[in-house]
Parts: sequence; structure tokens; C-alpha cells
Amino acid sequence: MCGIIGYVGHHKPVPIILDALRRLEYRGYDSAGLAVIDENNVLSLRRAEGKLHNLEEAVRLNPVDGWYGIGHTRWATHGRPTEENAHPHRDCHGDAVVIHNGIVENFLTLKHQLQAEGHVFVTETDTEVIAHLVEKHFNGTFRTRFRAALAEMQGVFALVVNLAPRPARSLPRATARDRRRTGGSEYFVASDIPAILSHTRDVFFLQDGDVATLTIDGVTLTDLAGRPVKRQVTHILWDPIMAEKGGYKHFMLKEIFEQPRAVRDTILGRVGQETGRVFLDEMRSSRASSPPSAPCESSPAARAGTPRWLASS
Repeated sequence: MCGIIGYVGHHKPVPIILDALRRLEYRGYDSAGLAVIDENNVLSLRRAEGKLHNLEEAVRLNPVDGWYGIGHTRWATHGRPTEENAHPHRDCHGDAVVIHNGIVENFLTLKHQLQAEGHVFVTETDTEVIAHLVEKHFNGTFRTRFRAALAEMQGVFALVVNLAPRPARSLPRATARDRRRTGGSEYFVASDIPAILSHTRDVFFLQDGDVATLTIDGVTLTDLAGRPVKRQVTHILWDPIMAEKGGYKHFMLKEIFEQPRAVRDTILGRVGQETGRVFLDEMRSSRASSPPSAPCESSPAARAGTPRWLASS
């Protein structure tokens, strides 16, 4: 499960983004990245393979700052878990930057069409297609460009798009919030509640087909046709630990029920959609050796099924 965070406000975005990504680590990931746009409308990216501390080190060695930004932890589904495949992804001109959770099912068809039109791809991901689609529909407002790009995409996904050099605009499908206690408004978008609980407990949840535009002046919410919609603000009563349990009574129960999805996501991240190749770089053992296992409460049950899996593979 990928983690998504976006911020528009009067505070420095990079510390807020890194802290939010840290709170989303429980979702699992294999790379991380962020993008910020400064007062000169310059878009800057920092990405790193592996754990979040690698991204933090990249930011420490090559500092970046801005007025607003987005961040992402990636669980690979298209392309290997490398720095170049880490989100965010840009278009050819570096104006549109995208983070994405889910799968664009027709990305290969779209990629071949865009390549025929002259777009240059530099990653193996389906997410990069989104940035080029936004670039393709360069006429009209940002909202119309975004809706035109969505109209060509198939699949189930959530995404955030930032566009430079225009004013801060994000198109999220998660939560947003207006806080005026510090003397200025600020808005957040996140893929899960723990990312923003240290900043607010008042959120609204977007439904399928909702499009939210975030600026420093407020949030505009519409459907895919551009018609205004309203969502009720919810006050979150959970503490951060309860939120990370996802509604389950304890983490053990959450782990058990998430195993099918975890296996599915792991396999997706190791299969090249274009080549059909399977990448198992982390597994160095032969079929004749003992299957690897991790010491955890549910490992006996998982290990019991491993010999049958090896026998049929």
C-alpha cells in the first residue's frame, strides 16, 4: 500500500512531509520521495530506494525547500523498487508532478500512444503515464486538463498532481483541512489518517470520482464532470495507535487479515508488466534449500504452506 501526503500552507513543507511519511511506514514500502515547488515556481525532487532514512539523508545532503509539496512511499507494482521508479514522477517539461496509489490498468496502451506522440518515458511505472497525460492536455484550466487525463485512464487509484509554475494546486482523493489558529490557512491531503493526526482531527473523506483542488485560499470539491459536491467533515476521536490498527482490535488481528493483500502486492511488485519477467532479487536460495521464513506470531501457519508452494512452482 503506497503512502500519500500533500501540504499547502504557511509552514515549511519538507519537515511536515517527512514526518507524515514516517507515520505511514506501517503500510509497507520499498522507496520514497518528495517534490516541492518554491516561490520562484521551481520544482525540486528528492527520491531514494529503500527505507525513509535514505530519503532523509538525501534531503540532508542536498537540502530542498518550497512553499508547498507532496510526498510518497511506494510499494512497487509496475517496475522494480529503484530510485528512478520511486515517486513523484514528472512530465517531459518538469511542470506536472504526480504521486499515485493503485494501478492504471491500461497504462501500456496509453504509454505506447504517448511515445508515438513524442513523449519520453524514463521509468518503468504506470504512474509516469499520468504526468504525460496531464502534459498532453495542455489547453484549458488545470481542472479541465486533469479531468481529460482521467477520462483516458482505467483502473482503481488515488492520486495527487502538482503543477508548476501556477499557484499551489493539488488534486487529491483523501483528506483536507483548514486551520486558522496559527494565523494562516493550511491544507493537507493524505492516504490515511495517521499521517495528519498530529496536525488536525477534522477531516473529510472523498468518494470515488471526487476531485479536490487545494490552494492556499481553500479547497474546491467537484465530481469528474466538474459539478460541485459537498462532503461532511468528520472529527476523528482515535489516537494515533488506534488509527494505525485500521479499526482492528490489535495489530496481530490486522496482520492476519492483511496477509492475502500483502502477498498479492508483493507479487505485483516483482512482475514486469512489459517484459513479463519476474524479479526476485532478494531471494538467493535455490529450490533445494530451505524456504525463508520470518519469526512472527503467524509464521508457523505461513511456513506450513511453503513446501506445497515450492512443490508446485
